[in-house]
Amino acid sequence: MAAAGPPPSVRMLPAEPGVYRFRTAAGRALYIGRAIDLRRRVGSYWRDLRDRPHLSRMVAQVGRIEAVACDSGHEAAWLERNLLEREMPYWNRTPGGAEVPVYIRLDQRVGLRAVRSPDTVAGSRLFGPYLGGLKVRLALSALERLIPIAYAASKLSGSERDLARVRGVEQSDRAALMDAAMAVLERDPAAVAAVRTELVRRRDCASADLGFELAGQLQAELEAIEWIVSEQKATRTDTRDLVVHGWADGLLVRFEMRAGRLSTWTQRRCSEPTARDRVAATAPEWQSFATRNAALAARLHHVQR
Repeated sequence: MAAAGPPPSVRMLPAEPGVYRFRTAAGRALYIGRAIDLRRRVGSYWRDLRDRPHLSRMVAQVGRIEAVACDSGHEAAWLERNLLEREMPYWNRTPGGAEVPVYIRLDQRVGLRAVRSPDTVAGSRLFGPYLGGLKVRLALSALERLIPIAYAASKLSGSERDLARVRGVEQSDRAALMDAAMAVLERDPAAVAAVRTELVRRRDCASADLGFELAGQLQAELEAIEWIVSEQKATRTDTRDLVVHGWADGLLVRFEMRAGRLSTWTQRRCSEPTARDRVAATAPEWQSFATRNAALAARLHHVQR
């Protein structure tokens, strides 16, 4: 059964990735979730709960909606996970989400590999963390398809040598292939664009040849590449602590990063003079994030007063 129409605050939400939090009118947290499109996802709670009938009782208690606009679905996934690991509201059922944290190791000896541990290994570079083992495996499949480091190794079996010849790869290509993979993992725009363009070309060729299974695989790999190269600040290998503040129209939003994880999100009424020093102390790379989310918090707050 559909719930009553969505509250006016839903129209204030951006059609962008992010994390949302439902509270009662008294301020008690009910639920934290994430979305690729905040406006559509949050609005769905008031439109159609046929696949989630148990949430109708929760929706009836929602008095306030809060949201954080993220730079990607991957960032939203990490922020949701971090918040839920710190504190899980009553209506959430899975602390920290279901995806597995994974890293990609680029090793001089073995090439690309998905690993669970962030431990460093001599002669290697570690990238991540990423959420979702399947997404990482698909991304590695795409990279190995286009940048075949494994076939530039010094020790290959007979069949591997045959495949290397078919792909036109020699051991002397290894350094260049390592550099190409590193450029993608470091999110170099030109390198990412080249991978994206080639995957799209191969997908479309496979589809035109009625190779729909291959086309589907290439589309999944393309989406996985987008996942691992998207902007993601909510969890880092850099374990420094920091505090981020944004202020807009009388509302101060505060985020805390502890041990490399953005895991605390609060907001409160605050005068501009009181907020000024806190906002000024926010690191430059976080200022855009903080400013736009303070503005979003203020819009939501004023329509819900």
